[in-house]
Amino acid sequence: MGFDFANVLVFAVVSVLFVFAMVGLGALVRPRFPSKPKSQIYECGEVPIGTAWFNFNPRFYIVALVFVIFEVEIALMLPVVLVFKSFVARGFGALAFLEVLAFLLILAVGLAWVWAKGDLDWIKRLVTTADRDASRAP
Repeated sequence: MGFDFANVLVFAVVSVLFVFAMVGLGALVRPRFPSKPKSQIYECGEVPIGTAWFNFNPRFYIVALVFVIFEVEIALMLPVVLVFKSFVARGFGALAFLEVLAFLLILAVGLAWVWAKGDLDWIKRLVTTADRDASRAP
């Protein structure tokens, strides 16, 4: 058992030393021609214009969060799908299937709620005070 931990320790030390050696070697070998345009921050080769402090539309965040939720769903479902045949062979197939079904049902309810709320609509209608007053009228 101690030998296994020693292997991990040696691997970790060698990997850290390798990283520092490559960074040091790169610092020695690479050319240095500093200039003002090279020291400027850029994104995807585009020259930065304007200020960095502006508001994004919240729709971007909502769509991104829904995407992340379903990406996590795939990451959590993949191991179960890969070993499902062995679950069936051991007699746990129905249980694994029901757990996956419950997980998907929870996600489907969440998706239906976001969809019904209108958060997946790219152009969302703003509710005005007149609309609120009209909905409260008997």
